[in-house]
Amino acid sequence: MPAMPSLPPRPSLPSLHRRGNKAVPDSSPRIPVPTARAIVDCAVYVDGSRLPGRFTHTSAIAEVRARGEGFVWVGLHAPDDRQMNAIAQCYDLHELMVEDTVHAHQRPKLERYDDVAFLVLRTVKYVEHESVTTANEIVESGEIMVMVGRDFVITVRHGEHSGLAGVRQRLEDNPEQLALGPSAVLHAVADHVVDEYLAVTDSIERDVDGMEEEVFSPHHHVPIENIYLLKREVVELRRSVTPLSTPLARLVQEPSVPKSVRRYLRDVQDHHTTVAERISEYDEVLSSLVDAALARVTMQQNLDMRKISSWVAIAAVPTMVAGIYGMNFD
Repeated sequence: MPAMPSLPPRPSLPSLHRRGNKAVPDSSPRIPVPTARAIVDCAVYVDGSRLPGRFTHTSAIAEVRARGEGFVWVGLHAPDDRQMNAIAQCYDLHELMVEDTVHAHQRPKLERYDDVAFLVLRTVKYVEHESVTTANEIVESGEIMVMVGRDFVITVRHGEHSGLAGVRQRLEDNPEQLALGPSAVLHAVADHVVDEYLAVTDSIERDVDGMEEEVFSPHHHVPIENIYLLKREVVELRRSVTPLSTPLARLVQEPSVPKSVRRYLRDVQDHHTTVAERISEYDEVLSSLVDAALARVTMQQNLDMRKISSWVAIAAVPTMVAGIYGMNFD
């Protein structure tokens, strides 16, 4: 019996990252890409001022160490393994840091590898929408990683809405703050992220208030699934925001951070606490709205049953009379 021909191998599918019910193909490059492609900006700062000229990640740190003063700020966007390893070799970064920055999807945390602090922050963005549906997300999330050394700071961001160009520009416009060194950049990034949290919670509050008005309005019917969908987004927001409380608490006690910067970080911590409390309140309100909507549905069902029972009773009387007089009596 002749041998069966072998089947061609099935093509492999790209790996997927999921968030809720959405699937996004893995965008990792399949061919080597120059490290410079991942670098958004690279600059040398001395005494709070940016040095003129263009620097690579290698020439920048060489310039700082030759001068014996100042620091480098390298900004990266979604680097791959090869690109991040090139940065790590130049700045002597720990391999676990490299792994976290490449693969992302990390919880907010603060870790220290030798003399380098590593902070992970989750970014959030409110997406404008007309109504709450399963087809859209109200809150989109991304990540920013900050690596702070003695004479450098490296920021890595994932997500299109987590740009730091504005943060860099504000710092460059404030040389006195920038002169505090890499820790000043750490504070500025954390402050920017928490300010975005506040903006998102303001928008979520409007959604919750609108949902509350509709639930208790006699002229509107709000599907319970819409409340659940909004609650899901609030839960996603809480997962991104709340875990940052521990890293911030550690930062304000970190001896390597100058006292002048720690004072600013305490302000960031206070704002974060306010955000976390507001998110918890929204979650509780939405839980109450679910109960209220269920009670309203139950009440409406009871009213419908009473109407049906009344009409059945009314219809039963003539039926009974007709049945009696329709009998044959002797």
